Amino acid sequence: MIRTKENNKNVEEFNFLYDSVGWGAYEDKITKKTLDNTFYSVSIYDDSKIIGYGRIIGDTICFLYIQDVMVLPEYQGNKIGTLIMNKLLEKVSEIKNTNRDLRVYLGASKNREKFYEKFGFVTRIDAGLGYGMILKDK
Repeated sequence: MIRTKENNKNVEEFNFLYDSVGWGAYEDKITKKTLDNTFYSVSIYDDSKIIGYGRIIGDTICFLYIQDVMVLPEYQGNKIGTLIMNKLLEKVSEIKNTNRDLRVYLGASKNREKFYEKFGFVTRIDAGLGYGMILKDK
């Protein structure tokens, strides 16, 4: 049975998913700090097995950032990512009720942009905001 859990801070589950989707895994102490600094998260389970996760970070005043939307490869294509996004966007809507000017960002993995477009996301260029950038390691 598929079920959800909000604000889960399970380091082992997070690292398991992070590694399963090909992003590697962090040291436990780094993941713990990551989860402690998360504003909101949703975990998806098939019975007791973690199969998906997504989180929101940000200041809740000027911006929110949807981060780390992950679904185990064997569950991809079964609407688990859609379930995660819907739960995250419900939380975004709650916050936007008190602050309509809040900006919501996300960084889509390469070739996953079409998935996020279904939820109303557009590129920064299409929104008239310029290119997004990332600080490159030296």
